[in-house]
Amino acid sequence: MIKNKTILITGATDGIGKQTAIELASFGAKLIIHGRNEEICKKSVDDIVSLTGNQNINHISADLSSLAQVCEMAEKIISSYEKLDVLINSAGVYENEKIFTIDGYETTFAVNHLAHFLLTFKLLNLLELSSPSRIINVSSIAHTNCEFDLKNLNSENFFSPYNSYALSKAANILFTYKLASDLVKANITVNSLHPGVITTKLLQKGFGMKGASLSEGAETSVYLASSNEVENITGKYFVASEERTSASFTYDEELQQQFWDISYKMIEKFL
Repeated sequence: MIKNKTILITGATDGIGKQTAIELASFGAKLIIHGRNEEICKKSVDDIVSLTGNQNINHISADLSSLAQVCEMAEKIISSYEKLDVLINSAGVYENEKIFTIDGYETTFAVNHLAHFLLTFKLLNLLELSSPSRIINVSSIAHTNCEFDLKNLNSENFFSPYNSYALSKAANILFTYKLASDLVKANITVNSLHPGVITTKLLQKGFGMKGASLSEGAETSVYLASSNEVENITGKYFVASEERTSASFTYDEELQQQFWDISYKMIEKFL
């Protein structure tokens, strides 16, 4: 199903994103791997080609903490590719300190949610032209433990490293559900997932622990990108390649709309 399909994976030079790229490349997909650093992107392409024998691996570099760079990235993809079958929003950060981006947004929220919100918007026309197509948002079970306050999305009132991360992962799911409902007639599916507690740099930085293998971490993303079983499934949350229930507040349609409107205002000048 996935052979010769064009897939963009953000955060694909390390961790779960890179493992996802390796496994999809082994199935014969045409990949665009994203990373922040150009040289690391090139090395990752070489690694994936060497491991899989798949020569159809390209790269694009952009710092997702800059919404202007997200726009440039989207424009390069639109001008360079005639189709985009799958978008996997996999990049993620965990900041232990309250740091603001060049655009004035708290970095964890900006990279994990706003960058992908904007990128997806920018690429929607290309995805629609390529339909049936898929959007996959990598969230986390951490979303179940967040204090989701619409008045503290940018750490206006308080900052907690864990809460900012958990909130950004809840944002991925709220975005997924709202976008899925908006695209129900567009032949584009939108799903989110928890990859598991996986040994990555992010897990070590944020939680000081080790977890399961990268292969296990990539499993659900690969499943949602490639399986015929989910070709008509949209607006769902997956764990271990199975539909699961996300936190109850994420199903609140009024909250989804309010959060969508706030997010849109944050990126509006870049659209």
